[in-house]
Amino acid sequence: MELNLTRVDYLQVGVTSPRTMRLLPEKKSKAVQKIAVADQTGVLQCFNIKKGEVQTSFKTLPGTKITRLELGGALGSPADRVFIATGSEVKGFTKKGKQFLGYDTNLTESIKTMFVSGSHLFLGGNYIFNHYIDCKDEDYYLCSDRINDMLCLPITKVSPITPVLACQDRVLRVLDKSSMLYEFEVTGPPQSLALFADEGGEEGNEVLYGTTDGKLGLVNLNRSAPSLRWSLPNDKRLGGVLCMDNYDVSGTGVPDLIVGRDDGTVEVYGYDEADEPTLRYSTSLNESISSLQGGVVASTGYDEVVACTYAGWIQGLTTEPQQKRAGPGNTVHMDADTQNKLTGLKTEIDALQAKVLDEREKYHHAATNEKAISAVPHFDVNDKFTLNRDDASYTLSIEVKAAIDNVLLQSNVPVDLLDTEKNSAVVSYSACDTENGNFLLATYRCQANTTRLELKIRSIEGQFGTLQAYITPRLQPKTCQVRQYQIKPLSLHQRTHTLDKSRPMNSLKLSGQFSLAEIHSWVCFCLPEIPDRTPPGDSINFHFLSTFLDTQLDCQYKKGEGIFLSDNISTISILKDVLTKEATKRKINLNISYELNDDSVPDTLRRLHPKLEYQLLLAKKVQLIEALKELQIHEGGSLDFMSPEYRQILDESEQLQEEYKKQPCHLERLYGMITDLFIDKFKFKGANVKTKVPQLLEVLDSYELQNLLDFFESGGA
Repeated sequence: MELNLTRVDYLQVGVTSPRTMRLLPEKKSKAVQKIAVADQTGVLQCFNIKKGEVQTSFKTLPGTKITRLELGGALGSPADRVFIATGSEVKGFTKKGKQFLGYDTNLTESIKTMFVSGSHLFLGGNYIFNHYIDCKDEDYYLCSDRINDMLCLPITKVSPITPVLACQDRVLRVLDKSSMLYEFEVTGPPQSLALFADEGGEEGNEVLYGTTDGKLGLVNLNRSAPSLRWSLPNDKRLGGVLCMDNYDVSGTGVPDLIVGRDDGTVEVYGYDEADEPTLRYSTSLNESISSLQGGVVASTGYDEVVACTYAGWIQGLTTEPQQKRAGPGNTVHMDADTQNKLTGLKTEIDALQAKVLDEREKYHHAATNEKAISAVPHFDVNDKFTLNRDDASYTLSIEVKAAIDNVLLQSNVPVDLLDTEKNSAVVSYSACDTENGNFLLATYRCQANTTRLELKIRSIEGQFGTLQAYITPRLQPKTCQVRQYQIKPLSLHQRTHTLDKSRPMNSLKLSGQFSLAEIHSWVCFCLPEIPDRTPPGDSINFHFLSTFLDTQLDCQYKKGEGIFLSDNISTISILKDVLTKEATKRKINLNISYELNDDSVPDTLRRLHPKLEYQLLLAKKVQLIEALKELQIHEGGSLDFMSPEYRQILDESEQLQEEYKKQPCHLERLYGMITDLFIDKFKFKGANVKTKVPQLLEVLDSYELQNLLDFFESGGA
């Protein structure tokens, strides 16, 4: 069953953090609910909609940035009390706006995540989890990676108390008091958690998760044997999941799953007979969805999804039909309410236009006054730089409350800019002085009212530096913010929790007078997805998978020793060079030893074979398209004389060209990696084979796997 929802705009508040809007429960079913929303200016406000107009119940004064908003109340009664987290303080308000709680936790970290259940308060900073009962410290846990979200399994159903932490290293950590019960690996870095059907299912242990790379899943977190119920891939490459809710929008009697993503997509999933999710509705609000919830807001009896965007827009997707009745001629009949709304809107527009003219005059007067002082307007930027496993590229998303005028990208390392369908900006490239370390200078000029820009970038492993984005919004006076993103030496590696131990591995061993914190900082410099803070414990072990080549890397290190294992010699070579350089900067002597497994190079080449063969075939097909089209025209459009293979190329020409356009340098990158592998193999043996590279390229141009293996074995002799 498809849903038909209509978008309605209610109000704009300040810039919001994720999960800072909730609907207050009402005793009567389908009664109109109030909306509580908090923004980054520190303002908490509660309002309801009456006859299309916003009626404010209460509004607090500006203060410190509010990072989370949750509802709470006594167990068994409606959760109609509003709790907000600001800095290291938690405040509580009644639904009428009276403050009844002001609790300073004295935490060293600012509160990022919060969950309230009865008298239990669960708080999470970047790495530290705290549990309070009646504002008294009960439990504490230090996480080895960043906490993105958390919740507690329902206290009324699950005993003892079981908090669940969603951590950046792709695991859900299930706690028992101040210790970890177990960790459960999920398909990506979990960013958002929600109890299934708001109560965690029949036994209260079913938890929904959404990841930064847009995947969804349902896990059963038993204390003994946790299991994955279902997982949804992100085939359409939509944004990361920022928020989720369970509410019966479709009226089937079963709560639907409502999902809000950071690219502005709102989705409603129903469940089929096998309890598998099926998409029933999808739309885009063009700004990242920081919070959403299902409920009744504008009209009694009409369900809707209320969403709050990063820029502070409170919008509804309502089931209420918005009908217009046409009369004779071009006239449209409107009821009294609609006419009043139109009159109110016209008055508001006139007042705004008068205000704009007045402010323009003031600004012109101040700009021409010699004694006037110009102030740079401040603007918030919501940006993310994340690695996608599917296509081994980085997604850079930039979001500003005001419309973006242009974004200038500059990089001191070679990177490829890839096409993305979500990007409607006009890009222009400028000439670069590569000798002075400037490899990219590109300007994206945005269309009017664009507040969010998404770019795709692919880096080259072994080359590291900084990508800079100069963001200029449409503000007066003109101002610009610079954001920096580190391109790491092994930038295309991604954290994983499982390794294939059957692969032939090469090893690199370092020893010397260095501390655990020092070697951790070196590894953090080399690889993405590693926490800045040194994890607790005497030794650390991380596993990585190359998103481009599917090779693996195992990092084990402790004070005075580090062991790195990989089936790719080039990975070992890059690590050796960079770690040596970092140790030299700190004047630390390193003892370096390595062991090479001769079987690892053929194994890596065989792993590359399907990718290389596919790209060569794709390039060959694209080259043939124009010639085949000319032949088709000469033969008067008839294809009878062509072989089925050529006919298929013509039929699929658009898809082939589209795919080739999306990955313009894929083949060159594969050639480059094979060349590096060849050079690195013989470099470790003390031989310089750079003069043999042209011969290697000839072998690649007339590619046969066995010929390539023979060339590597003989060293081009």
